Amino acid sequence: MDGKAMLEEAIVQVTAGVHIVHGSNTNWVVLADGDDVTLIDTGYPGDRAALLESLAALGHRPEAVRAVLVTHAHADHLGSVEYLSATFGTPVYMHEAEVPHARREFLDQVSVGEILANAWRPRVLPWALHAVRSGGLTDVRVSSPQAFPGPGPLDLPGWPVPVHTPGHTAGHCVYHLPDAGLLISGDALVSGHAATGQRGPQLLPVMFDRDRAETRESLRIIEELDADTLLPGHGPLHRGSARSAAQLAYERAS
Repeated sequence: MDGKAMLEEAIVQVTAGVHIVHGSNTNWVVLADGDDVTLIDTGYPGDRAALLESLAALGHRPEAVRAVLVTHAHADHLGSVEYLSATFGTPVYMHEAEVPHARREFLDQVSVGEILANAWRPRVLPWALHAVRSGGLTDVRVSSPQAFPGPGPLDLPGWPVPVHTPGHTAGHCVYHLPDAGLLISGDALVSGHAATGQRGPQLLPVMFDRDRAETRESLRIIEELDADTLLPGHGPLHRGSARSAAQLAYERAS
């Protein structure tokens, strides 16, 4: 399969103007309104070419991105944020608690020691090798991250509503599109991950979470969101209510 075919397979239309793109182990989401775009997350640094190609395949130039919204400031989601900000002047928004994390005033991410402690798990070392090769150790700090300008829907394509779901990181947010029945869930609720063999709604392995108990409690927040399709940060698109997905993930985490 050639690169163009692989890219076409990686881009999944969810509904009109909404696409999820499967990068190398991490997804990003493109919300379009005419020529304007909201981009949610950007994959690993090594995904930059695929990110730009996915925009082009959908008929958008990077200059058309009105803003990048960040679910959380881990390297596999923050990979090209600073590039877009520095090159095109793209604003970058996230929860206020995530702003210092994105600036790398601290790094709240799985450590080498935690990875080695879990190396006996069959898929962990292959995942870790991929993460390193994809730029997971690169300095991806964002120079000018901004907190959301206010509560409620953002005045951006898709009118996404940020919902604070702490635990994976302190400022993790999901983005709700209530009129479309969509939930962009980042790492608060996923449908798969390269470090596990499990499929379906789930939490990431414990080593990835800043506060596991808080991550589990954030599933209760997700349960209350009216959505029938889940666009996760890892794994395939999931058709089914956010409530049932969050409940299943909660049970699995128990």
